[in-house]
Amino acid sequence: MADPFNFTHALCRAPALSAVKGIRADGGPDPDFFGLVAEHEAYVATLRELGLAVEVLEPLDEFPDALFTEDVALTFPKGAILLRPGAPSRAGEVEHIRGALAANHSRLLEMTGRGFADGGDILRLADRVIIGLSARTDRTGAEELAGLLGKLGYRAEIAETPPGVLHFKTGCGLIDERTILAVPALADCPQFDGLAVVTTPPGEEPAANILRIRDTVLVGDDWLATHALLAARGIEIRALPTDQIAHIDAGLSCMSLRW
Repeated sequence: MADPFNFTHALCRAPALSAVKGIRADGGPDPDFFGLVAEHEAYVATLRELGLAVEVLEPLDEFPDALFTEDVALTFPKGAILLRPGAPSRAGEVEHIRGALAANHSRLLEMTGRGFADGGDILRLADRVIIGLSARTDRTGAEELAGLLGKLGYRAEIAETPPGVLHFKTGCGLIDERTILAVPALADCPQFDGLAVVTTPPGEEPAANILRIRDTVLVGDDWLATHALLAARGIEIRALPTDQIAHIDAGLSCMSLRW
């Protein structure tokens, strides 16, 4: 497989006014719209500063969660895969991203079966792809997706997402090709065999959704112990605000498709 961090392009979508009513598992207050926009703009600006060509699609008011482009597709140098999001309210987002993906990828595959898979449950490693089963990704969908990944030359493994973790990548992210940052509930995941697993500091479980871009790891700005943990490993970090995004159960990896 290619370097899992050496991205050159990203696809994002600007938040719509309706984004403040996005899906959340445990209720809670709505995010502030202008704060959400500011966090998204800071994120896009950071990707560009790190050298990526970023396309920002227009907002979709009829789909409050559409700014989280990662959930509806997977993107690789060899092609892209259109997914079947597990939340019924998000199913229509797929058609709105098809054109942008087709314009950037010579090969476009698509899930067409009865199962579901969210991009937030897909962790790309240096040598394989892990598909986490969750409330948004079922086994039928995971098995179909594994077959599509095989057509692009990627080996897939299916893992269990612990109860209380929304998406597989809510609870883990790559520090480097051989090291994973994970919440304690995911630390013993059998699919991490052969990798080093670093657990999140106590009280900083939301920090697990890091995003590595080239030589830099993006991490939420609230998680100071995690910053220190990464810095001690010689990792360059960029701390980004995620307070408003967190109100709608999202994090740093959710807001872009990268290849």
